[in-house]
Amino acid sequence: MTRPIAVSLAAALIAAAGIAFAVAGPHRPTARPAAIIGPAAAEESGAPIYYQDPDGKPSYSLVPRKTPDGRDYRAVPAAADFSFDDDQATAPTTTRVGGSGERKVKYYRNPMGLPDTSPTPKKDSMGMDYIPVYEGDDSDDGSVKLSPGKIQRTGVKSEPAARRVIRTVVRAPGTIALDERRISVIAMRSESFILKVADVTTGSHVVKGQPLMEVYSPSVSSAAAEYLATITSKTTGGDIQYGRGSRQRLMNLDVPESAIAAIEKSRTVPTSIEWTSPRDGIVLERNAIEGMRVQPGGVLFRIADHSLVWALIDVAERDLGMIAKGQSVTVKARSFPGREFTGKIQVIYPEINKETRTARVRVELQNPDLILLHDMYVDADIDTGSGEAVLTVPESAVIDTGSRQAVFVDKGQGRLEPREVKLGNRGGGFVEVRQGLAAGEAVVVSANFLIDAESNLKAALKGFAEGAQQ
Repeated sequence: MTRPIAVSLAAALIAAAGIAFAVAGPHRPTARPAAIIGPAAAEESGAPIYYQDPDGKPSYSLVPRKTPDGRDYRAVPAAADFSFDDDQATAPTTTRVGGSGERKVKYYRNPMGLPDTSPTPKKDSMGMDYIPVYEGDDSDDGSVKLSPGKIQRTGVKSEPAARRVIRTVVRAPGTIALDERRISVIAMRSESFILKVADVTTGSHVVKGQPLMEVYSPSVSSAAAEYLATITSKTTGGDIQYGRGSRQRLMNLDVPESAIAAIEKSRTVPTSIEWTSPRDGIVLERNAIEGMRVQPGGVLFRIADHSLVWALIDVAERDLGMIAKGQSVTVKARSFPGREFTGKIQVIYPEINKETRTARVRVELQNPDLILLHDMYVDADIDTGSGEAVLTVPESAVIDTGSRQAVFVDKGQGRLEPREVKLGNRGGGFVEVRQGLAAGEAVVVSANFLIDAESNLKAALKGFAEGAQQ
């Protein structure tokens, strides 16, 4: 504030005081005439025009006054600059050191926050007085001290560190795949001919034992005749071991158990064998055509059970350290919003996709309604929480510079101590603190960056002050 503005404000303050004395009337004690001096006379004589609280608080008086703890108000002459900011105490041109009720000035800092200090009072290039820094205001432990007014204006709030259960959810996309253990292939093991095919097509649902086709195979007929001969010879004392070998030959040709039982019951060699479905499931592939010739190994039907499917989830490489077998997973199909399927991680595949930098995990899902289809897109939420309570603070309390993480510990009375911490898992707006903080210690949860800027400034000023003293 420049000198003309200061004189104008002082004149306004004196005029207001004069009106107050006039209104007071005879019932008010008369102020001492020596306390009221005109601005021009005060500027020429250097006498004080008002008195201000020694701590720089917004408390003023036209007459000498003392604080509740017995300290004298500071006299402000007309030539001195002043401010009504409760956070900034303006130093007069001369400051007594060690006077009655006054604190000792340690050094003076630049009023614009520049890293410039002075052991004696001075002005900057704009004519503003340097601000005094008293002993005790600049602590040696690196803490930051804020006035109550600044704390209120900047919205500084603190919250104690407490033990909580952190639920960290990893979200990743995936696809539905068939369970490899629930797929059956019907293929002939000898040269055969398809005589008839049931009304079953790709996509049809079949049950175990349902007829699929009728097949004629010379090898099967020969094995059936041989087995029938052994059955007949057993009644007349034939070789039992030979009979068992003949039945095993039919089984090796993959003849259904129902067809073997029909041979044993009828005691006749059938002209064709009825092939049935080996499991409940969906027909994924049908290659059987009436009248076709089938070579050994030719696949005629492929049937898969959809009642249990796999969800193959692609987890980002950065989240892989939080993934473990047995963790609960919630899967949502994009085709069925609002429907959820739950399962557990069964397998973590030991490879990383070099293009997407993801790892694949496998989750088994029950699919009783058969609505989860092969290659369907899904979204998975993996719960990586351990269920144990850990020491936590709100995420807003952490100042992360990349190389270190720190919090401001509230020591009370506006004193804030920066402290480096070691962090763990995050979730639900909280972060785990593994080192550097104890339960119950209050940490600042808002306006951290403003405080961090203040602490950096004080650290710079402190270094310059120490160099000037040396």
